[in-house]
Amino acid sequence: MISVIIPIFNEEENISNLYNSIIEALTEIDFEVLFINDGSSDNSEKEILKITLADSRIKLINLRRNYGQTAAMQAGFDKSKGTIVIPMDGDLQNDPKDIPKLIKKINEGYDVVSGWRKIRSDKKLTRILPSKIANMIISKISGIHLHDYGCTLKAYRKEILEDIKLYGEMHRFIPIYASWEGARVTEIPVNHHPRIAGKTKYGLSRIPKVILDLLVIRFFDKSLDRPIHLFGQFGLLMFLIAFLLFFMALFLKIFMNISFILTPLPLLVVFFSMSGLLCIFLGLVAEIQSRIYFESKNRPPYLIKKNTDTYNDDKEN
Repeated sequence: MISVIIPIFNEEENISNLYNSIIEALTEIDFEVLFINDGSSDNSEKEILKITLADSRIKLINLRRNYGQTAAMQAGFDKSKGTIVIPMDGDLQNDPKDIPKLIKKINEGYDVVSGWRKIRSDKKLTRILPSKIANMIISKISGIHLHDYGCTLKAYRKEILEDIKLYGEMHRFIPIYASWEGARVTEIPVNHHPRIAGKTKYGLSRIPKVILDLLVIRFFDKSLDRPIHLFGQFGLLMFLIAFLLFFMALFLKIFMNISFILTPLPLLVVFFSMSGLLCIFLGLVAEIQSRIYFESKNRPPYLIKKNTDTYNDDKEN
């Protein structure tokens, strides 16, 4: 079974058509649809309830308030029962007819299949151009090269999502997280339709938030298990600069008979020395916190894809 996750915020005009499109696209597939009502102030909840009464495959999760798309998506992931999980937008810009193509790629052995809106139905200056720039920056920072991180329509194996907890604007970075953990990631072109009803909830203000979230993710990926390495490197760099400045002061005094007291060098030596000590101290504190984190969660610093038992189970099946 597959689980289709749809975060909803004030999309009452689109829900009925979206449901009909999904039913039409998934006629030969066992599925469930989880609508996550993210604090809508319109009649979205009533529209979804009408559908749930007529179709037991459709479920409604009603959040207490508007938490944002990432939190709503996490709620759907947590409640989903399918072995393949497919999030999509509720504004009819994603095409449910692309879902079978995503599933086909998953069945070919991929763990994550990301949709690529190769031809977009958006405004070029305010949506397409900023999106392309953001995608280039994200690919550069993460080392994972996808054309369209912002496309909500993706497919995941359920086990990939079990060890990923979302916050901020992180939902678009799941392929990055999954790839860092050894998952096979690919992307395929998908359809993108213009919005017919309702108002867009996206804007340029999201781009800085997305980039900052990515920097946090990158930091945790590289430094969560050994933060002393990161802070220690900065500390040693500060000490090296202080060392060079100290010898520069001695050079001025010995060879040029210039009193270094009359220069800012002593202050700079003290500043960089103290900065180095502070970086190393922060690294030690972060190291202690990191060990407390792993021990409290009783979680090893690795993930196993398969072992002998699972291979034997596959042979029996």
